[in-house]
Amino acid sequence: MEDHLWCINSFMEKNRKLVKATGMEHDDVFQQLALRLIKAVAGYDPDKGALQQHIFAQFKYELLDCKAAYRLCGMTGAPKEFRKSHIVSLDALSENNDLYEQALAA
Repeated sequence: MEDHLWCINSFMEKNRKLVKATGMEHDDVFQQLALRLIKAVAGYDPDKGALQQHIFAQFKYELLDCKAAYRLCGMTGAPKEFRKSHIVSLDALSENNDLYEQALAA
């Protein structure tokens, strides 16, 4: 695994837009990819291709998963079209009393 740590920086540099789309800090993305690297190396099947190709494919899946709505919002089972803009703080909601009462009743 240590021999392939360079793959993380290389992947992040080549896929800057995807890294940015996760909405995560650089160190957090690096950590997620490091965990995925461990899983990729552990689950590698030499009959299915080169290890490096497997690692880069796993990184892409990890970043796509990181930018998914449930990861961004901390919710599981959220629909694809769900985004951060659908979440409203209780403070902001309380400013509009009618909406606040409706939310509490739900």
